[in-house]
Amino acid sequence: MSYSAVILAAGKGVRMSSDLPKVVHRISGKPIIIHVVEAVINAGINELIVVVGHGQNKVREVLADYPVNFVVQEEQLGTGHALMCAKTRINHQHNLLVLAGDIPLLQTKTIKNLIDFHNTEVNDATVLSTILENPHGYGRIVRNDKEGFVKIVEEKDAINEEKLIKEINSGIYCFQAGLAMQALDRLNTENAQGEYYLTDILEMLKLEEERVGVLLTSEATDVFGINDRVQLAEAQAIMYARKNEELMRKGVTIVDPNSTFIDKEVEIASDTVVMPFTIIEGKTVIGTNSEIGPYSRINDTLIGAGVIIENSRIREAIIGDSCIIGPFAYIRPEAVLGAEVKVGDFVEIKKSKIGKGSKIPHLTYIGDTIMGENVNVGAGTITCNYDGYNKYETVLEDEVFIGSNTNLVAPVRIGKKAVTGAGSTITSDVPSNALALERATPKIIKDWNNNK
Repeated sequence: MSYSAVILAAGKGVRMSSDLPKVVHRISGKPIIIHVVEAVINAGINELIVVVGHGQNKVREVLADYPVNFVVQEEQLGTGHALMCAKTRINHQHNLLVLAGDIPLLQTKTIKNLIDFHNTEVNDATVLSTILENPHGYGRIVRNDKEGFVKIVEEKDAINEEKLIKEINSGIYCFQAGLAMQALDRLNTENAQGEYYLTDILEMLKLEEERVGVLLTSEATDVFGINDRVQLAEAQAIMYARKNEELMRKGVTIVDPNSTFIDKEVEIASDTVVMPFTIIEGKTVIGTNSEIGPYSRINDTLIGAGVIIENSRIREAIIGDSCIIGPFAYIRPEAVLGAEVKVGDFVEIKKSKIGKGSKIPHLTYIGDTIMGENVNVGAGTITCNYDGYNKYETVLEDEVFIGSNTNLVAPVRIGKKAVTGAGSTITSDVPSNALALERATPKIIKDWNNNK
């Protein structure tokens, strides 16, 4: 049978102490709710409804590129009420996955296991549960003496005996949609919170002798919900640990996993070493036999094989094979480095293409530049690319040698194998094989201090 999904994301998240709705806070480089949506889609469910309320425009904005439909829960009257708001948009012939939008650690494999169990057992309703040593705050799964499902009791409604139960409700369910929608019409608010509990549907179906089952998962962290920034940090730590373990099992050396922070979508090839205190974010891809870090931060960058990066910041760039970068380099967006490029200490490169084998060893700014192969740029060189209104291009052809402390006033082109003298300010094009010197005539005033 086909599946649809409803993701409940209408709550404000008061304990986040934020103007943003809870589900758009970021974890591992993406809003919380995107992790949930992607897990559902990767499980093969393509009909998604997201129930929005507080800050709904922000939620719609972060999900703009995803195939989801939205319904609005104007007043938050509980999880059952949230599902009521989506009732007219749900295909009653489908099976229905219902889950919260604040569980970013949920894995696709866990959703698939729940769906497989629901189908195999031919259940009309299935709830995912897990065991927690400290179940405070969670609804408890109450079973009979044959371990069958009886009901779910919320923390505020539980008696002391029920509070001792360690099997908790994950808030993730599979329903036969038609039966669940019929049960929705019979929900009431006769409970400690005065809300419509979605969990009551399972008890109703059980009393009507429909098939209700519980799948106990050992993946307890999958159901970890985010209610405040402490829990956000705890979830992020779990996600980093998962990613580090995944990479290490694929052949990446992570010297100190506890001080290495790698986002979920990062790809790193085997035999690369990641040193401590390194942050790798976004959709970064790193080739084999590279060494990254220590103390480096990289995001959304394509890095080749055999690259060494030390103590540097790299953003939205392309780094060719066998490059050496750092320490203390800053590679900005739209920088493209060919193979075997050397970028040394305190070098900044912005929106420039650097050819194979070129060297920019230290103390240099290169912006809006096309640099050929085997160029050498001396220390203290600056491309003067901005006149206060517009940016202009500098072109350095193959095998150019730029002397130390050269100012290249764009737009300007330095021809193949040309040389600039140290301390020059180059304001016009230089032909190939030429030497360019632009220095003021020295002026020496004798006895200068005697006049003061």
